[in-house]
Amino acid sequence: MLQGIAFYILAAVAVVSALLVVTARNPVHSVLWLILAFFSSAGLFVLLGAEFLAMLLVVVYVGAVAVLFLFVVMMLDVDFVRLREGYARYLPLAAIVAGVLLIEMIMIALVTVNGGAAADSTGPAVATPQMSNVEAIGRVLYTDYVYIFQAAGIVLLIAMIGAIVLTLRHKPGVRRQNIHNQVGRDRKTAMEVKSVVTGAGVTPEELL
Repeated sequence: MLQGIAFYILAAVAVVSALLVVTARNPVHSVLWLILAFFSSAGLFVLLGAEFLAMLLVVVYVGAVAVLFLFVVMMLDVDFVRLREGYARYLPLAAIVAGVLLIEMIMIALVTVNGGAAADSTGPAVATPQMSNVEAIGRVLYTDYVYIFQAAGIVLLIAMIGAIVLTLRHKPGVRRQNIHNQVGRDRKTAMEVKSVVTGAGVTPEELL
């Protein structure tokens, strides 16, 4: 009973906040409604017993992506009035796409409830009372698919390095540190100690 009430409350909050994300006039308010939708969805994952997905949703999407969106929206001087011009022209197309997605979700739900084509197939290993959801996913990732998991990490690392190399720009006229010249300098002539009279100061010629 209590789990059903929590489900309906979280589902209603998630749907309403998702609608307010696309209908709010202020982009900052849209990001805040998006964060609320993420938290509500994380609560639904907890009710389903998928606490690992709930943790990922909160840590990755709320803690990184949504906060990044919020900082970008607040820091960039974007003319949102101009961006919203012609908003009504895309409403019919958006309604068609939303309708198609809704029909597909209803079809998938009906097939799943009635026992679809994969009903008799061997499903993935589920978490037992002695094994948590996080432990089950960790065993699958780092045991059955460890090489694929590592390969995906290498691909992401290469993509990150490539993005940094492509976007790196050296500005002319900027003095940069030369490690080779610093390491290979003569220690005897690298520093010169000069006696300075107290209160007299040092002329620019003496510094050279």
